[in-house]
Amino acid sequence: MSATSGIPVSPGLYSAFADAVDSKSIRFIKVSIKDESLIHDLSVPATASFQDDLQSLQDESILQQDSPAYVLAKLDQPSSDWVAIFYVPDSAKVRDKMLYASTRASLFKGLGSTLFTDSIFATSKTDLTAEAYAAHLKHLAAPKPLSPREQEMADLRLAESGTDSLRGSQARINHIGTGVGFNWSIEVVEAVTELARGEGCALVVVAVDSRTETLVLEKSSEITIETLGLALPPSEPCYAILAWPHTLTGVPRRETVFIYSCPSNSPVKNRMVYSSGSTSTFRAAKALLVSSSPNITIAPRTVETSDPSELDESYLKAELNLENIGEVMVRETEDKKPFARPKGPARRR
Repeated sequence: MSATSGIPVSPGLYSAFADAVDSKSIRFIKVSIKDESLIHDLSVPATASFQDDLQSLQDESILQQDSPAYVLAKLDQPSSDWVAIFYVPDSAKVRDKMLYASTRASLFKGLGSTLFTDSIFATSKTDLTAEAYAAHLKHLAAPKPLSPREQEMADLRLAESGTDSLRGSQARINHIGTGVGFNWSIEVVEAVTELARGEGCALVVVAVDSRTETLVLEKSSEITIETLGLALPPSEPCYAILAWPHTLTGVPRRETVFIYSCPSNSPVKNRMVYSSGSTSTFRAAKALLVSSSPNITIAPRTVETSDPSELDESYLKAELNLENIGEVMVRETEDKKPFARPKGPARRR
């Protein structure tokens, strides 16, 4: 594994991406590395379907033949998913190739990986056409060969699911969005749906019943952001979904935040169970939230903690890169001030 560059996401890029997540008009965000920082280079509006809009990436003013770049691509509505495009042309300088390759992890860490459901690695613009994307989807859909052990486990899961269906489906339902992960109890589905359609600051806390591999409801209530840390179990892992109204981005918004709490004093076995299921659980939760409230605002990254008592507004702002948003907005406003004609020299007497 190559070392990461440590190049951070700039506040301007984070702000532009957060706005694009909420917007229905942005298709692509080009990201470049400049002055040791990941910056928002330009945005491309959505004009047609995702596959048709790929044609705009052939424009030399957007992507150059010998210059690497990242492109964050938003899929067609009603999906809220994004695709990360890593454009590193064969003709690029070796140093640039290494720099962009070693910074991919920093990009995901800075923006959060929960919204990105696919990645495309392109070495030329021919990899970024509607035909190339169709071939990419076909490749993803193709069944992957299983090892003998994997086939044995798949057969076992199939047999177990058949047995469970005979017991009735009223007690639990399979989770939405992926083919793997925990089952969801009806109580959890109802609580998450209610949170998506509600108003104000609210929290849903979910635990895993390890015997049945089912998500069960621990708590669903309205809270204040100051009491968030006290609302989570102090010594047991949990998943939580927070609906957080705030105005930190300048526009009032009710942001939905996924929280993964794994206290360091909890049993190792429990930590392993929750860690293995966190990605699929939050991906399924996102699908349920969007289907319940299509205009919902979802934070671009998951907040994680090993000490739930530290969760408060300051912690959320730091984890979601919201600390400097106000400063960026003020600076951008100042940058847009009209040009002032300089004063001429004083009249000689």
